[in-house]
Order: sequence, then C-alpha cells, then structure tokens
Amino acid sequence: MKAEEVRGLSDTDLVGQLEEAQRELFNLRFRLATKQLTNHREVRRAKRKIARIKTVLRERELAGAQT
Repeated sequence: MKAEEVRGLSDTDLVGQLEEAQRELFNLRFRLATKQLTNHREVRRAKRKIARIKTVLRERELAGAQT
C-alpha cells in the first residue's frame, strides 16, 4: 500500500488498517520464531505498512491542531 493510497482513506479506515497490520505483524513474528516463515521480508513489509499508517494519522492530527 503506497502513501497516496493511505492518505485517501478515512480516519476510521486507517485505524482499522492499523489494527489489521499490527495483527499481521504479530502473526509473522510468531511464524518467524517457530521457523514456519519462509519469506523474511514480509516482516519488514508489515513494519513499513504500520509506519506509513501511523505517519498519515499523525499528519492529520497535527493539521487539525493548527486550525
């Protein structure tokens, strides 16, 4: 998911996406620890997705505080 796609979502959708991404990261870490994960790049991809969503949420929070 690109940053432009994330910015197009509403706040409630972003919170839902964030929860889903965090759940996905937890499952990936669990699979990594039990040696069931074959593609280790998925963990990094999930972390970056979470970071993008949090960044957009913070941008909106700061934009709302300035007005």
